[in-house]
Amino acid sequence: MRRTRFPALDGLRAVGALAVLGTHIGFHSGDALHGPFSGLLARLDVGVAIFFAISGFLLYRPWVVAWFEETEPPLVLPYLRNRALRILPALWVVVLLAALVVPHDRAVSWVVYLRHATLTQIYAHDPPADGLTQLWSLATEVVFYLLLPILAKLLTGYERPTRRGVRWRLAVLATFTLLGPAWMAGVNAGKHAIAGLWLPGYLGWFAVGMALALWQVARSSGRLGPSALDTLTKLPGTVWAAAVALLVIASTPVAGPFSLIAPTPGQAFTKSLLYTAIAACVILPAVTPTARTAKVLGGRVGHIAGDISYGVFLYHLIVLSLVERLIGFELFHGQLALLFFSTLAGSAALAAVSYYCLERPIMRRGRRDRSYDVSPVGLDKRASAQPNRTDAWTTPEVSPAPPAGQG
Repeated sequence: MRRTRFPALDGLRAVGALAVLGTHIGFHSGDALHGPFSGLLARLDVGVAIFFAISGFLLYRPWVVAWFEETEPPLVLPYLRNRALRILPALWVVVLLAALVVPHDRAVSWVVYLRHATLTQIYAHDPPADGLTQLWSLATEVVFYLLLPILAKLLTGYERPTRRGVRWRLAVLATFTLLGPAWMAGVNAGKHAIAGLWLPGYLGWFAVGMALALWQVARSSGRLGPSALDTLTKLPGTVWAAAVALLVIASTPVAGPFSLIAPTPGQAFTKSLLYTAIAACVILPAVTPTARTAKVLGGRVGHIAGDISYGVFLYHLIVLSLVERLIGFELFHGQLALLFFSTLAGSAALAAVSYYCLERPIMRRGRRDRSYDVSPVGLDKRASAQPNRTDAWTTPEVSPAPPAGQG
């Protein structure tokens, strides 16, 4: 059985990881709070939206393919097992490392670290655990993992796929993109900051990927006719330029302050909606890529970078803490370039060791597949747009591929 590969998404995993790393470096250096590029550095947290959209695409698509092929969808227990195999081993290592090597306040007890290890920290008012603050997004994503089989059943069951049915479901997913902005506006209006970390505020980012998965399969199977999206996939430079333009807009006060000061409800709504649009523009050219796009983003470098991107996301704040102590760095005292490249190099090295020595061996053993890799190599140089009978995602024994960067 052969898995459908979307090689261009490998490189976008790395882009998302670099963006998250960059926004944290920008904050620590102070360059994200003041200076000519403060807005852009502060808004590189859009990498989380890219991660979520890729997850929505890769994880929802197997249910869509099964629906169109009229075959059995992925079994829930193997799907959840594979999600756990992907994210938990490295997560537990990073929590242990943070507890041992990153200085922390006395208020940060073992209970705080236990909550991070179980990804339940976003539901408690604990003091921040240095080295682990980025894990809020992984905790949010895990809730999506748990709900996806239910969402997929509701959106793909009960009738055979028709053009009208596909359009209706695309409309439902489009409405999800407004739920997140509305939730974030309500959270900021009600001053319930912790609720701003919960899934409803980010469901629209996942829905972007889910909608593209439905569109891609429906388009390739003939359930949908040609549209403007087909033209845009052939113009990746134009679409990505639009993403940059949207990021520039988001880098203005219209999307809220660059610091940790809470935005107004209107600013929170705008920022969430802009990030949704940016995520859509970033991944659209990658789901049906041109040959050049697949080569650049899905080549050997992109493949390796995509494999270790989850580790870079996990370990970079621990590495940043070590770098700062090594050079005697003081918070908000510049040195952006030194912090960025040192942290990137250390994080990439640690992530590579983690992936090849820990994560991949555990996934292969747990899946009983000695050749398993997050990004299968040597299958298709371009994404396979056609759902087919040999696509292992349509079989109940096989679960979806890990999402980018965050699992």
